[in-house]
Amino acid sequence: MRRRPRRTRAAGARPRRGWRRPRLGLPIVLVLLAVGIWFALPHLSGLFGFARQETGTPESMPPAVCRASSEADGHPASAAVDGFNNRYWAPERAGEGVGEHLECDFAQPVRMMKIVVFSGTSARQDEFLTQSRPARLTVELTSEDGKKTGRTIRLRDQAGQQTFDVRGSDTVSARITVASAYGTGKERRTALAEVEFFGRRE
Repeated sequence: MRRRPRRTRAAGARPRRGWRRPRLGLPIVLVLLAVGIWFALPHLSGLFGFARQETGTPESMPPAVCRASSEADGHPASAAVDGFNNRYWAPERAGEGVGEHLECDFAQPVRMMKIVVFSGTSARQDEFLTQSRPARLTVELTSEDGKKTGRTIRLRDQAGQQTFDVRGSDTVSARITVASAYGTGKERRTALAEVEFFGRRE
């Protein structure tokens, strides 16, 4: 048998590529990816919204009303949430004030994130020590469905702002109870100059 002679190409001529069947894999993958993103969008927006709530800067959430277990003359519950840290709430009876509390209600549910406390009678150092100061406060949050969550915060015996992480969803009220106090004595009452709540509207 004779071998068939190979075809020779002219110098500089490129070989002709044979016809190949088009690949369908990549277009199918792209279509499936687009469909997946379309159906995932509602969940992703919810996820990003949650992340924004958790990591964004909290907003001031002033309560609609605040009441107390008791009040000394001239030092009502409203003085603790009036935006001034040189007026204060104090219970009626002198002493440690353990068990005395403030209870604040919100006009609509909030996602609680932080509370700020100004202990004593004032943020000014020369007035701060004139009454007893809370050493520990129990913070109890009540949600719209009645669920209660709480934690105890420990305060430093110093004038000025102290900030604490206190978290709760759908919070409609917050109760702050005196658990112990600094500087107690005869005719001295545990004073709370200001409480501020921070979070986001639900």
